[in-house]
Amino acid sequence: MTIAPSPRIHALDAVRALALFLGVVLHASMSFIPGIPIWIAQDSQAAAGFSLGFFVPHIFRMVLFFMIAGYFARMALGRRGILGLALDRAKRIALPLITLWMPLFALIVTVAIWATMRAHGGEMPDQETPPLTAQNFPLTHLWFLYLLVIFYAIALPLTALVRLVDRSDLSGKIIDTITGLLARTPLGTLLLAAPLAAWFVTTPMWMSWFGIPTPDTGLIPNTGALIAYGTAFAAGWAAHRRSDLVLAAWKSAWHMNLAIAIALTTWLVMELGVTPNFTLVEAGLDRLPVAAAYTLAIWTWTFGLTGAALVVFSRENKVWRYLADSSYWVYLMHLPLVMALQVALSDVALTGLVKLPLILAITFAILLGTYHLIVRHSWIGGWLNGRRADKARIEPAGIPTDAST
Repeated sequence: MTIAPSPRIHALDAVRALALFLGVVLHASMSFIPGIPIWIAQDSQAAAGFSLGFFVPHIFRMVLFFMIAGYFARMALGRRGILGLALDRAKRIALPLITLWMPLFALIVTVAIWATMRAHGGEMPDQETPPLTAQNFPLTHLWFLYLLVIFYAIALPLTALVRLVDRSDLSGKIIDTITGLLARTPLGTLLLAAPLAAWFVTTPMWMSWFGIPTPDTGLIPNTGALIAYGTAFAAGWAAHRRSDLVLAAWKSAWHMNLAIAIALTTWLVMELGVTPNFTLVEAGLDRLPVAAAYTLAIWTWTFGLTGAALVVFSRENKVWRYLADSSYWVYLMHLPLVMALQVALSDVALTGLVKLPLILAITFAILLGTYHLIVRHSWIGGWLNGRRADKARIEPAGIPTDAST
């Protein structure tokens, strides 16, 4: 079976950039949230309202990212084939994970040491550092690359096997029929939310305020993250099979999806509180209302924002195209810089409403500047963003549409 190449969809470029840039906002807000002892710095101007800068994007942004990744993954099969896609993703996802993890982790540790010494009067307290193991390995913010590698390692061999044993693509036709039916009704949202909701209800201990546990520690991802992001990747893959129908459904229902998402998120904030709650909730049906609301919020935000982007970005927008191209570099490199700025400004006598935008402005200025000067037109851009058709056009960073090869 062959897959017809798809035209570039500029709205999905914009959605992917939004998901990555929201990650920068989320991390920048964390030093301003009261009561997060795990973060590198606590700003002197921390206040409860800043928690929303973490809570709301954390609900949906990575599910949105992995859904778009799955959509683009199957799109790329039409140009590259299974082997070509595997080699491309090894270069642009696995290799950045392997080569960038060490320098980025070293920078994060350096900033952590600085923050610790500042907190202890310029001296480093004695503390024992545990050895790295498979259970505590710090993937940092590059965990999304690790999960992408896992999903490709599953999807591509499975695709090859299905093509071998199902030459008439009967299974694909069944998937297409189901996808078409689900895309046009709320039942699709309910079914996508159900696996993660079931995990939220039944997992032994769950911190409901934090939703999907971030798989940034350990080489064996937690089950909740695998369910959430694996479901999203598979949904994006299936959506590409019925692209016209699915995109039209998202586009037509974006108002309703966003309205429901906002209502559910408002209820969750009222139910769980504005500030972080580290209480571990016992398994049981008592969790069901929060679990159902959280998972439905995930998917209504995801479909609502994607549908809105399909309306707003129906034509190419050069600014958003540039930002989409830069977003992979910005997200890869942002965390040590954000942390350093948080430490530097933590005791400055300015309101958080000034300091948080200042951190974001400096971060984006530096990273967009380095992208333009040393990445976009260099071998680094070719490595991360793919081969150019010309100097003005490159594939979307990290998750190519293969519209220009």
